[in-house]
Amino acid sequence: MTDSSNEGTPPIYEDLVRERGDVVADAQAAAEQAQYQAAQLLGSHPLDQRHPPGV
Repeated sequence: MTDSSNEGTPPIYEDLVRERGDVVADAQAAAEQAQYQAAQLLGSHPLDQRHPPGV
């Protein structure tokens, strides 16, 4: 069985990440930061975090 993908050519997602940045990872980080800030403002802590995201 032969592979129909082009060998040596990265998938389109890798090309887009290289050109435009990893939007999915950036969105996830922004969502985590917003969740942390909301928990701080409401006087509680996110269940799985004791420190701000990225610390």
